[in-house]
Amino acid sequence: MAVKDVLNDMGLSYAEVKLGSALFLHELQPLQLQQFEKELGLLGFSIAKSREMVWVETVKFTLIQLFEKEPSALNAPISPLLTEKVGVDYSRLSQLFSNSQGKTIEQYFIELKIEKAKEWLSIEEINISQTAWKLGYGSVQYFSSQFKKITGLTPSEFKKSSEKPRKYLDSIAGKG
Repeated sequence: MAVKDVLNDMGLSYAEVKLGSALFLHELQPLQLQQFEKELGLLGFSIAKSREMVWVETVKFTLIQLFEKEPSALNAPISPLLTEKVGVDYSRLSQLFSNSQGKTIEQYFIELKIEKAKEWLSIEEINISQTAWKLGYGSVQYFSSQFKKITGLTPSEFKKSSEKPRKYLDSIAGKG
């Protein structure tokens, strides 16, 4: 996880780091907190200080968890899931997310899907059709067009490439 790397690099003691939260062993000093916020900002993260920002971070956390724990849910609509998890009307969540991240929830979710696709395409046993299907795409052509739009490469070009740049799912962010 990108956040763990920051904490370790800064020498900060923590009990637990999960997507969307960190539990520190000791209260951070003001300078440590300032540096931690700066480092998170470089990754596209911020410390959630308002109720609305907690909701936005919960949206991110929930979507990332789909890939990690419930990949079968990638085929289902995300709006009911997010409304249930966050406890806020989806239209309000969508507006808050767009305003704070500079992209829609749907755009963010597509970026997560493409990043997961890059991971799976880097594994030789999984082909492009299987990847598209596992990510909930109805057609390989639609998956390929979204993949190229985001990466600049077709899935085939990416799979053949010797250099396969990838990101942690939790480092995909908006404007912060």
